[in-house]
Amino acid sequence: MNIHSSLRSLGIADPNGSGWLAVVFTFLLAGTVTWRLIPAVRKFALRVGWADQPNARRLNREPLPNAGGLAIYAGVIAAVVLASLLRPIELERVLAEVQTILLGGSILVLVGFIDDQFGLPPLVRLLIQILTALLLVANRITIEFSFGTPIDSTLSVILTVLWVVGITNAINLMDGMDGLAGGVSFITAISLLAVSAQVPNRAAATLVLAALAGGALGFLSHNFHPSRIIMGDAGAYFFGYVLAATSILGNLQAPTAVSLLAPVLFLLLPVLDTTQVFIRRLMAGKNPLSTPGKDHLHHRLLAWGLSQRHAALILWSIALICNVLAMRLQNMTLVQILATTIGIIVFLSFIVLQRIRTT
Repeated sequence: MNIHSSLRSLGIADPNGSGWLAVVFTFLLAGTVTWRLIPAVRKFALRVGWADQPNARRLNREPLPNAGGLAIYAGVIAAVVLASLLRPIELERVLAEVQTILLGGSILVLVGFIDDQFGLPPLVRLLIQILTALLLVANRITIEFSFGTPIDSTLSVILTVLWVVGITNAINLMDGMDGLAGGVSFITAISLLAVSAQVPNRAAATLVLAALAGGALGFLSHNFHPSRIIMGDAGAYFFGYVLAATSILGNLQAPTAVSLLAPVLFLLLPVLDTTQVFIRRLMAGKNPLSTPGKDHLHHRLLAWGLSQRHAALILWSIALICNVLAMRLQNMTLVQILATTIGIIVFLSFIVLQRIRTT
């Protein structure tokens, strides 16, 4: 089981390893489209008033355009569609699964955008998130395990819905500081891509993850502090949903404990952040779902005197360590893990240096 066996289904793998061309092309195209669209989206958003005002969660001191998610979505979809047209993917079950993931993600982009600009009741947002999670279940994208009991399938559905809805909101809640949600999403997407490339017949999922990583990187070039634009609920919901779904795609036939632990490790930082906020607010007698506040991990780092840039770098590092552990749990070799880690560090370093030079 190796990278070539998965990339061969892209229709371009050969003894020289050119199967990576489709992945690289998709990544670069999504990043370029997103990067080039952001200035136009930002300009239009400011003109029509699509912006977040300073509030109890955001750190901006003036209205900040919140339509970056539209550019991310456009970049990802454009890259996946064009790559698929240029290199048709062999018919496989995972292709239908990926189409389902993108459909659910598209629904949440629309819901997130409406919420960004007009506001939606929390219950409405939660209901739609549950329905999009059930869309995955209907296409057999679930956390699969077996204890040999009749309730296994019911428990699998419940855990899948909780996982998808939880991660979707966790990424959204992390989008309170420049560069944080985008950086964590990029690290996770690249790590999941590296794992997906090891599995036969996962070419479609690999392309989607390449596009998602490219979109995150293109967005980060405008979002690392000081941010010119934020992704808003539209972008955060899209990242959270797609990452949550792809992290359980296939489950690699792992033992029960491992199949549950690996997805959690990939997204451990947002899981821990949301969990500690939930517990602290409950203990304080507050509504953990609807009460905004500066009680997330990044707020605590800032309270200790760190800058937004330093806080983002620390949390990126924690996310990267968690993803390295997750990749090891998925039986990737040390060489593969090292190559993936170096790639992540190089790309993020480029973004950081580019933003420092231009601000």
